[in-house]
Amino acid sequence: QVQLVESGGGLVQPGGSLRLSCTASGNIFSGASMGWYRQAPGKERELVALIDSSGRTIYAYSVQGTFTISRDNAQNTVYLQMNSLKPEDTSVYYCKLVQWISAYWGQGTQVTVSS
Repeated sequence: QVQLVESGGGLVQPGGSLRLSCTASGNIFSGASMGWYRQAPGKERELVALIDSSGRTIYAYSVQGTFTISRDNAQNTVYLQMNSLKPEDTSVYYCKLVQWISAYWGQGTQVTVSS
């Protein structure tokens, strides 16, 4: 089993920054991919960014140039640095880990962008 614990969400003003963290524990294989998704009220969950075990990344078009995903393989931790935040970035952000044919989700962390 794998457990994911997210942290770093909160309230921030438009234009501000936040850094989310997600640490995985349990049976983690070196080839696992990790990523961030978000879900706003009344909307479907959507991809924000992914990073594979080699460090290759994929971003949603809406966050390219403002969000950066990174990982520390030794700590089984993935980060999401979010800059120039906008009100439309307000969502619950979820961490996801995929290894082999299994996928695991964190409990989510709320990010609210408001003045």
